[in-house]
Amino acid sequence: MELFLDTANLQQIKEVAEMGIISGVTTNPTLIAKEDPSVSFKQRILEIYQIVGGHVSVEVVSTEKDGMIREAEEIISWFPEATIKIPMTPQGLSAVKELSKREIPTNVTLIFSATQAIAAHQAGATYVSLFLGRLDDIAYDGIAVLNDICEIWDVQGYDSLIIAASIRNPIHIVEAARAGADIATIPYNVLMQSLKNPLTDRGIELFLQDYDKFITERQKSMLI
Repeated sequence: MELFLDTANLQQIKEVAEMGIISGVTTNPTLIAKEDPSVSFKQRILEIYQIVGGHVSVEVVSTEKDGMIREAEEIISWFPEATIKIPMTPQGLSAVKELSKREIPTNVTLIFSATQAIAAHQAGATYVSLFLGRLDDIAYDGIAVLNDICEIWDVQGYDSLIIAASIRNPIHIVEAARAGADIATIPYNVLMQSLKNPLTDRGIELFLQDYDKFITERQKSMLI
């Protein structure tokens, strides 16, 4: 399972990219709106792409098919490797079908059920993004839905890549990998939390204490 970072914050992207653990970034209008308003949408997206050099999902804001396609064409003109995020709506599926014909990769977002995921695949989606956390928020089992989708993909031989999105905690990452998701796109804070463990911190502390003790004893022995 690949890891993507779900953010539009350049500092966060730079920090995590330097670790070598992510292969892409997903964005959306909400994430973009949290950043510097003096920076244009296009500039922000291109800055992200320059850092990552891999997958960048860029979401449209139009609600009609023709508007989505126009936005997709504009984004692709900025950098041809862009993946276009399209909402899971009838108009969105129509746009996905057309963009698929043009071999423009799409990421169908805001999927909350297996039937929606199937429809997105049939329309030609390159990626289908299931929002785990938002399902959990309304007392649905997001991981159970992901398991259903992954099982259907195995049975049917579907080739759209499954993205586990709306990740709320490190357990979501583990369960997404266990279910068979192709990608988990993770908020910065959750990703950093998943890298920490008190036993790791304690282990480093003990190693340093033991090393200091060794140096002290060695210095004492050299004075004798």
